[in-house]
Amino acid sequence: MVWLRGSSNKKEYRTMKKKKKTNELTVREIDVLKLVINGDSNSEIAEKLCITDHTVKAHLTHTYKKLGVTNRTSAAIKAKDNIIPPQDSEQP
Repeated sequence: MVWLRGSSNKKEYRTMKKKKKTNELTVREIDVLKLVINGDSNSEIAEKLCITDHTVKAHLTHTYKKLGVTNRTSAAIKAKDNIIPPQDSEQP
């Protein structure tokens, strides 16, 4: 809630538009999920992405909720089957 500008009555409020929630994974959540699939720990993921362990946990919590799973193994399986394209074993 915010005060209306120019309002003489301070009891007038205007509701701000809330950001739409989406079940789509963010780019960063996908980055974290790729590293989970790779078998990296939270601390390894944090180091590779230059973020804190707490931020990794937050991304994983949001990812679990969006995927409808409760743990990293289920998230990795679901992502490999449905979201993350397979990586080529041979790199140029």
